[in-house]
Amino acid sequence: METDLRNRRVLVVDDDDRLRALIVRHLNDAGMDARGVPDARQMQRWLEREHQDLIVLDLMLPDDDGLRVCSRLRAEGNDVPVLMLTAKGDDVDRILGLEVGADDYLPKPCNARELVARVKAILRRTRSTPPGAPEPQLGQYRFGPFILDFERRSLTRDADTRIPLTTGDFALLSALIRHAGQPLSRDRLYVLATGREYLPEDRAIDVRVSRLRKLLTDDNSQPRYIQTVWGFGYVFVADG
Repeated sequence: METDLRNRRVLVVDDDDRLRALIVRHLNDAGMDARGVPDARQMQRWLEREHQDLIVLDLMLPDDDGLRVCSRLRAEGNDVPVLMLTAKGDDVDRILGLEVGADDYLPKPCNARELVARVKAILRRTRSTPPGAPEPQLGQYRFGPFILDFERRSLTRDADTRIPLTTGDFALLSALIRHAGQPLSRDRLYVLATGREYLPEDRAIDVRVSRLRKLLTDDNSQPRYIQTVWGFGYVFVADG
């Protein structure tokens, strides 16, 4: 059992009683403090009652839409990591999930052990430095009007305006900044930010880059800091 993940609170939101119970059992067996609820209303009650370290969120809920739920959490400034469960093969929903702030996604029906592995990977990023990303000892990195604080995992603009980052956003931006000026292929960037092997059909990096660009510039068509290296990947270009 991994001591850094012991008793981390995970809330499973899915109206499929059998799948929800299975996921909760596997997460608890892995040492986490997991519980399940069938809908968004009960999810909100738990969030008001106690802090959660991660939410496993089904896209289709009986009383709401998972995309709206995730988007609402981010709009409220809640940066709790979200692992979205989507319909098998529905790329559109997965992409939309990442765009509204989900940290990862997994198609249903899913293998419970793979889900546990994904949850562990996200929780490690929230507790320790992502694979290949900067160490907290680096302190702060300033570029333009922005300050990225590696220890607090926060991004601010003009010194006092906090810009919400998901764990996935932070991991990707950190990886880009650590390798500033160095073009990174999509597969290399994916490994640096997630610690997992890149799959050619996975568009998570492109979607995440697009999301970061929207946070860093008013004109996404003219990215200032994260630039595309056509046919290869991306490069972070700092001021000066």
